[in-house]
Amino acid sequence: MNDAVLVAIITGGISLLGNLIANSRTLAVIKEKIDQLEKKQDKHNNVIERQYKLEEKACVMEEQIKVANHRISDLERNR
Repeated sequence: MNDAVLVAIITGGISLLGNLIANSRTLAVIKEKIDQLEKKQDKHNNVIERQYKLEEKACVMEEQIKVANHRISDLERNR
């Protein structure tokens, strides 16, 4: 085998190994960033769920206030 071919094969192998190592590190960074984004999205979704619950409670309280005001009006008229 020619020395130039052997050098090219060795150089190619080393380059391939370097690329594989760099890609595995990049993949690890990407996974970490995705995990962080998922955590942020979970927090956001939790806020949205809490907002819906608060809006439901507000509607119930508004209805209760209307009923209470009607009762007060009825009591005041019956005096």
